[in-house]
Amino acid sequence: MPSDPPSPLAGPALGNLAAPAAQAWPLRPLQAADAQDLIAIYGDAVLQQGAGRYSAEQLRTWAGHAAEGGAIARALELGHGLASLEGGDIAAFGVLEPLDRLSLLYCRSQSSRRGHASAILRALEQHAQAQGVQQLRTEASQLSRPLLLRRGWQVEAEETVRFAGVWFRRWRMIKPLQSASAQDSDG
Repeated sequence: MPSDPPSPLAGPALGNLAAPAAQAWPLRPLQAADAQDLIAIYGDAVLQQGAGRYSAEQLRTWAGHAAEGGAIARALELGHGLASLEGGDIAAFGVLEPLDRLSLLYCRSQSSRRGHASAILRALEQHAQAQGVQQLRTEASQLSRPLLLRRGWQVEAEETVRFAGVWFRRWRMIKPLQSASAQDSDG
């Protein structure tokens, strides 16, 4: 586990229910100018999608981390991130930081369950693989774990961690990436 995680959990992406048929949402690289939008999406995703699964104290602590903890600024500076767009606005975003770790994956609540997180994950996995990464890792929330499982990620361990004085349950997960030569032989 990284010594300075950008968030207590790789965030609420889609929840537990099966998503409708995926739409091809446009993706673009994240930019420094996106910071305030990303902070708003992060907070909205945690507060709206986490209700009922996390305590009020957990939600406040987690939602406030984006702005106070510098997770977004650090991700924009050091990571490889993508935004999924709906109607020209950012609906969801994901970041690899470092390149072998899914550090952030958040979707605006009004845009959840529509394939944004899946599209971002697919593109981030392809990017990591093209850069020679053989396996991705993350710390998944109660909300993102089902999506990651559907996308072929595996649970390594469940853990309880203390973040900003508050306890959270999360799952360390991995996804082996198929090499290009293995993909060629499969087709």
